[in-house]
Amino acid sequence: MTPDCCSEDSRGNFACIGLPPLNRRIVLAAPALLLGRGAAGQAWRGTPAQGALLVGQAAPGTRMVLDGRPVRVGPGGEFAFGLGRDHGPAATLSVTSPGGRPEARTLAVAPRQWDVQHISGLPPAQVTPDEAALRRITAERERLGAARAADTAGTDFAEPLAWPAGGRISGIFGSQRVLNGQPRQPHYGLDVAGPVGTPIAAALPGRVTLSGDFFFFGQLLVLDHGHGVNTLYAHLSERLVGEGEMVARAQPIARMGATGRVTGPHLHFSLSWFQTWLDPQPLLPG
Repeated sequence: MTPDCCSEDSRGNFACIGLPPLNRRIVLAAPALLLGRGAAGQAWRGTPAQGALLVGQAAPGTRMVLDGRPVRVGPGGEFAFGLGRDHGPAATLSVTSPGGRPEARTLAVAPRQWDVQHISGLPPAQVTPDEAALRRITAERERLGAARAADTAGTDFAEPLAWPAGGRISGIFGSQRVLNGQPRQPHYGLDVAGPVGTPIAAALPGRVTLSGDFFFFGQLLVLDHGHGVNTLYAHLSERLVGEGEMVARAQPIARMGATGRVTGPHLHFSLSWFQTWLDPQPLLPG
């Protein structure tokens, strides 16, 4: 049976059952990274699009604001920002160069097509957790949110992303299921299927900010790579590193498993900018 990574809606309603495989069509080519240039001469790798992480360079001392939210700029001018799955057609980037005035630029955000499946006739018990589970889910959501809110000064995010595991892609970012007429939360990660025990490596260097055993995600790790950029590794059978540890890019950090709400062993791999989930696949090598 194809491993199926689970999703929930805003009320915690949940489904995790064996469903038909997703359409694997990727709308954005990966890993082609284009060089964009914005106001005041800053440049970035990537194309402004729904679900995109853009990593760039500006003059040291530059100040940046995206859609009203400050963007941290490192001592060497390094910066990163993300555009969510459902971002509108335009984003406003305000840039103030050292000693200069703010310059605003409107970024055209390329739309993407997301795979949506409608499934009906499912038993309610398979899609809605009980009250005890909902309390646990709420507490775990708060822990995860706190880890992803970290705004640290490191610039490990500027390194190229590495594949965290080898295997078959069994789930893609942005897909969504409508169960019994109720839209579920979109799938905010990339799933890689393989045998239990398959080595999992850090996609970027960084610090472990969360290690735990969660209702949905099973055993998971979250790594902070600076400036709000995080990666998450879920459904693990074993965690090899603990909270506070610094890890190198491609360092083994866990083993693949089938913990949490799944139907088979796989890695659920997520990328985010603070609380905004992003698509890691366009950034991964071919």
